[in-house]
Amino acid sequence: MQHAEYFKTFLRDAVNIDDTRLAKLKSRVDAVFGALKQDLVVGPIITGKSPQGSWAHRLIIRPRPGGEFDADFLLEINEQSDWEPRRYPNQIYNALHRHTTYTKQEHGRKCRCIWLKYAPEGGVGCHLDIVPFVTLFDGRRVIVNRDHNVWEPQYGSTDPQGFTNWVKRRDELTSGQFRRVTRLMKYLRNERGSFSGVKSVVLTTALGLQVTEASALDPTIYANTPTALVHIVEDLDRWLQANFNRPSLPNPAGDGTNFDHRWADETYRNFRDRIHSISPAIRSAYDESDATKSAKEWQALFGDKFNPPTGTYGSSKAPSANPLLGLPASASIASSATRSGRAG
Repeated sequence: MQHAEYFKTFLRDAVNIDDTRLAKLKSRVDAVFGALKQDLVVGPIITGKSPQGSWAHRLIIRPRPGGEFDADFLLEINEQSDWEPRRYPNQIYNALHRHTTYTKQEHGRKCRCIWLKYAPEGGVGCHLDIVPFVTLFDGRRVIVNRDHNVWEPQYGSTDPQGFTNWVKRRDELTSGQFRRVTRLMKYLRNERGSFSGVKSVVLTTALGLQVTEASALDPTIYANTPTALVHIVEDLDRWLQANFNRPSLPNPAGDGTNFDHRWADETYRNFRDRIHSISPAIRSAYDESDATKSAKEWQALFGDKFNPPTGTYGSSKAPSANPLLGLPASASIASSATRSGRAG
């Protein structure tokens, strides 16, 4: 059973990040940007900022209690004739270190960004990833690989807005369901630990590759959230099963960059195996005609917070965990489940 109306409630109450945190996030980014603009070294070469990653794609989900959420933003900078690539992140880091407020906060450098951590509020932490985005003299726009002291991409320009537009198009093709499905799968990853280690950009890309102009010709397969979920995940499972080894994952924006460095072979194998178990479990919950039994199967996937109003079941607890899948016992459904109602 679909429980399509309840999925709206579940997304609102358990999955989607709340407006208060989004507003706090924006205010923090604005404050950091203002501080960097005032710095005597980096301030004069900064030209702007823009959201990046899950924040830009509207795919941030509610953090777990005791956990944290993060957001990326691009710090737009003009090239300096006497600066090598790694000097840009180093100088941004130094600017934070010089600032009277941010020097007191945990901050550091990674390969492609500078991170800034905030003290937990209500038991939930937050950190920002500041990504230097440099406009070169020849007009190319690149990010910095600090570890290797090079621009990325080596040729051409990176196109962060292109990936954002690609995500937006997946959402249009599915009548607004793609973002909901992606948030649900991120929730499954975070809350249930089913495929830990898969970065959000990799998960978003893998799911998005299953949504095409051709697949959208049949609007019934994306008719509502659970229908879109079952079909996109089944298509993802087939794609993963067709790739025994970790496939290359080019940026769908077509800018010459890729996400291959974002996951390892072991992470891929675990993801492939987990999706192969999760996909038939979703199909079984979707096809189950008894409302209470279906609700139990959905709850076995998404946990106790998934409580559709089906008689007295609403207060029941999920079955015990199945260690083979990283899921509750009732989620271990035979992989031979059919794709009823799906053309092709």
